[in-house]
Amino acid sequence: MSHRLVVIGAGYAGLTAAKRLARKLSRSDATVTLVNASDRFVERVRLHQLAAGQRLAAPSLRQQLSGTSVRLVVGRVTAIDPTRRTVCTDVAPREIGYDTLVYAVGSQARLDEVPGAAQHADTVAGLEQATRLRHRVAQIAPGGTVAVVGGGLTGLEIASELAESYPSLRVRLFTGASDVGSGLAPRARTHLRRALDRLDVAVHPGTVVAAVREDGLDTRDGTSFAADAVVWATGFRAPELARAAGFATDESGRMLVDATLRSVSHPEVYAVGDAAAGVSTGGAPSRMSCQTALPMGRGVADVVAARLAGREPGPVRIGYAFTNISLGRHDGVVQFTHADDRPRGFVLTGHAAAVFKEAVVRSTVRSGPRGESGRDDPDS
Repeated sequence: MSHRLVVIGAGYAGLTAAKRLARKLSRSDATVTLVNASDRFVERVRLHQLAAGQRLAAPSLRQQLSGTSVRLVVGRVTAIDPTRRTVCTDVAPREIGYDTLVYAVGSQARLDEVPGAAQHADTVAGLEQATRLRHRVAQIAPGGTVAVVGGGLTGLEIASELAESYPSLRVRLFTGASDVGSGLAPRARTHLRRALDRLDVAVHPGTVVAAVREDGLDTRDGTSFAADAVVWATGFRAPELARAAGFATDESGRMLVDATLRSVSHPEVYAVGDAAAGVSTGGAPSRMSCQTALPMGRGVADVVAARLAGREPGPVRIGYAFTNISLGRHDGVVQFTHADDRPRGFVLTGHAAAVFKEAVVRSTVRSGPRGESGRDDPDS
């Protein structure tokens, strides 16, 4: 009987894993099934652009999988039964059995931390959410206000993109930190603040949002701000699938894994991408990013293929090289980092940073999900 491999989620990590698994196991009797809620591959790192009114390509997953043996099931996973080793979906087949499961369901916005956020705030965490925000912002009359809550990468990028695309709107950025870009080198922080000033983004540092209303938000110090739209960008959490199924997870719902990305509670299950609580170089928790997802996707395929061949694999290395922040279409900051994500002194700013980031995003799609060819890597 063939070994049944099931991958849940076709983001950067899941799609990379499925294609690489199919290639590495092409001479075995293993089957690879990829389950995803949509039939499209979403470049999640561009969703702030979509929300600001730009057109984005959404390649077909069937096109992405062309030439591989991966079986695609387009449907939403509703539950996982680790005892019976089945994945339940909302489409036929309702149940898909597995011998090895790769959990790559991504992440979603944290909307449960503040009253009113789930009811009244928009996000750019997914294609549907970013599209909804796009329509909402396009209907705001000149002179209206968009409030962006969260001073991390997502908040900075969506605030900059909206300010550039809609100069007639007032964009406010709220962050609980004492300043924006606190993890960047001094030169990068300086450029970031200058760019936000140029775009006329009003930054409210040290401001904690306590509630979101239909027409604005309230801060912890009792101040109220009116807004035609509130964008929630305070961070992400994994879906509840793993926790509900009884897998060991962290406080963000991410599956706890060992150095080979294997579940610490269920050895037949692996987790990658935003849904995995991995450990990066230096021992720090892996951060939710495309830069983490791609090596995880490649690494888990190598690990699973090795174990099926009777070999014990080494740890999957998760390291970093830079942090990209786009500040509109023609400006940005690239903070180069050590492998453990500590900032180096070398920084790119301005148009050069924007060009660098665009090249990275395009190459990510080519060398990641699209780039798993039928040839073995030189170091495989």
